[in-house]
Amino acid sequence: MQNLKNKVAFVTGGSRGIGAGIVKRLAAHGARVAFTYVNGKEKADALVAELAEKGFTAIASQANNAQEGAVTAAIDEAIAHFGQLDILVNSAGIYVGKPFEEHTLADYNEIMDINVKSVFEACLAASRKMENNGRIITIGSNMAERSASVQSTLYSMSKSALVGFTKGLSRDLGAKDITVNLIQPGPVDTDMNPSDPGNNESSDFQRSMMAIPRYGKPEHIAATVAFLADPDNSYTTGSIITIDGGTLA
Repeated sequence: MQNLKNKVAFVTGGSRGIGAGIVKRLAAHGARVAFTYVNGKEKADALVAELAEKGFTAIASQANNAQEGAVTAAIDEAIAHFGQLDILVNSAGIYVGKPFEEHTLADYNEIMDINVKSVFEACLAASRKMENNGRIITIGSNMAERSASVQSTLYSMSKSALVGFTKGLSRDLGAKDITVNLIQPGPVDTDMNPSDPGNNESSDFQRSMMAIPRYGKPEHIAATVAFLADPDNSYTTGSIITIDGGTLA
């Protein structure tokens, strides 16, 4: 299916995990894809090479979303390379977990800079360059709605902010036919939250809360991103879509 042919997508945090799954899916649907990474240059280069072998086009840019201006520069670079921008996917994010009283203001600044401020910055930069019928899709978390465990206060707060931002931005950009939607994954098997109990002591607890007691895969999130990015899907905006195996059911 080449429903995204002639489209250009930009994905933050696209070198691994959910982000890499999104990059692969959008490329497979025909989009030319630019994505960012922070430290994993080898993984980013390997992903670009993997896609090139399949006849797909992708470029990678180093950008630390915690640094003001970094994501804007990467978006400008992508537009200079491809000549346009049609789809923005905000996938980069971090988790800071520790007892609440051990947190510092530096922890607050780090998680809010990456999980919230960089999303605002990317949307600001992209919306100024997108033509009508653009797509903005952000990857949040089902923990915005339910903080089911301790040591997740900052993370839940940062992801909750994306709900209000998505709803407000959908109205601000609606006149340009730019849709704005938020995907809230539950447990997805990545190096940030592995499903193997040997590498993640909370994985069995997370499974116990699901209606379907198994971890999701990056492909499950990527499939919904591709659905929202489809040019024919122009009437879904301001929506919050939860994909969590029924954790919140």
